[in-house]
Amino acid sequence: MDTIGIFINGQSEVKERTYDLFAPYSGECIAKISMADHADVERAIAGAQEAAAVMKQMPSYKRADILFKAAEILRSRKEEMAHIIASEAGKPIRTARAEIDRTIVTYQFAGEEAKRIYGETIPMDAAPGGENRLGFTWREPLGVVSAITPFNFPFNLVAHKLGPAFAAGNTVVLKPAGQTPLSAYAIAEVFREAGLPDGALQVVTGSGRELSDALITDERVKKVTFTGSAPVGKTIKQKAGLRKVTLELGSNAGLIIEPDVPLDSIVARCVEGAFAFAGQVCISLQRIYVHESIYSAFSELFIERAKQLKVGDPLEEATDISAMISQGEAERIEAWVEEAISQGARVGLGGKREGSVFMPTVLLDVTGEMAVSCQETFAPVVSIVAYKELDEAIAKVNDSVYGLNVGIYTQNIMNALNAARKLESGGVIINDIPTFRLDHMPYGGVKDSGYGREGVKYAVQEMTELKFVTIKTTF
Repeated sequence: MDTIGIFINGQSEVKERTYDLFAPYSGECIAKISMADHADVERAIAGAQEAAAVMKQMPSYKRADILFKAAEILRSRKEEMAHIIASEAGKPIRTARAEIDRTIVTYQFAGEEAKRIYGETIPMDAAPGGENRLGFTWREPLGVVSAITPFNFPFNLVAHKLGPAFAAGNTVVLKPAGQTPLSAYAIAEVFREAGLPDGALQVVTGSGRELSDALITDERVKKVTFTGSAPVGKTIKQKAGLRKVTLELGSNAGLIIEPDVPLDSIVARCVEGAFAFAGQVCISLQRIYVHESIYSAFSELFIERAKQLKVGDPLEEATDISAMISQGEAERIEAWVEEAISQGARVGLGGKREGSVFMPTVLLDVTGEMAVSCQETFAPVVSIVAYKELDEAIAKVNDSVYGLNVGIYTQNIMNALNAARKLESGGVIINDIPTFRLDHMPYGGVKDSGYGREGVKYAVQEMTELKFVTIKTTF
């Protein structure tokens, strides 16, 4: 079996310490992964610091060309990359292909943004003493960026770190999730082929606890960008000091369904939002609040549609849902569901575990204090709850420590805009599920859902430093 090396200064280095990488569905060992140590992280940061000088001087059109070339290579190797996701993450192959498609688009957006990192002129004479002065701004790259990424979108969420960073002229030290290192190695090879300078992308794998302090606190690191859990994100923010940080954290996304909505038109979409990739999506639909007049009808339609989902091997074309990322995670959500049942919830569908597979589950009679409602399930579990008045539903959605994306279905524009103003979230999705995301839109949360924004243009802004320059035009 191959041992995969860390990626330092454009070269793969196999380490003596390794760990076995197991496929979530089959349990098969699919690779041995090198484990970096503190010294390796030091070397990676040093190499990235050296390459940062090269990237800073590189014209924007060349940075754009590299990003466009990476997108072309990904397109030519789409099936190979999709199989990597399906194997290491257990993502159904059709969903994995869709992720590669989004990744291609993300790098294309990044290539476009590389050419339009603008400044602005400042009317200096707007203030007394500003006469005969010209003022303007430009944006400069930060330097070395540490990127710590999760397992659930191992290509596209990495692209949301790498694409903006390279567009802005930065370098990146990437620490991928322990379960999804193969995709990180693959993208490193793609960028090497695309012409990225050696050292501009470093990939270190191993124990997050062992490597994280060096990635976060090294003075040469100018920004930390992280996607993961809220507790880890809070720790990173505490340790990062004055460094820039972007934190994409948890959610328990809610959706409100008003009584004027044609249910047949939305049920399939709601099922998709709840169960895609076994619910292991930051904005997976977790809480559905349905007006009491249509509650029974919606619940019946939703459950019938969910029963049609095919559970099985992620490499089979027909599979809709496969294993969770580990058996431990499946056991966790099993315990949460059993706890909810003991507290009065009813199972409308599912509620069973088979190894690392947790069956699509619909819970009824859920209350806000149950873990399946107030915490992030990150699993194929959704709650359907009735409400009487729209303000009551808004209050239930807001009764959460999270606030990433929320959604509302209604034909009443006044109700839609009223909800958009009152909902406490980074994004409000009207007439679609909160799981909706395009890769150029601003994306990020409030409360425990995060700090800062992604979406390529917005990430570029957060990966640059604004510099002001003024010239006195007379002596």
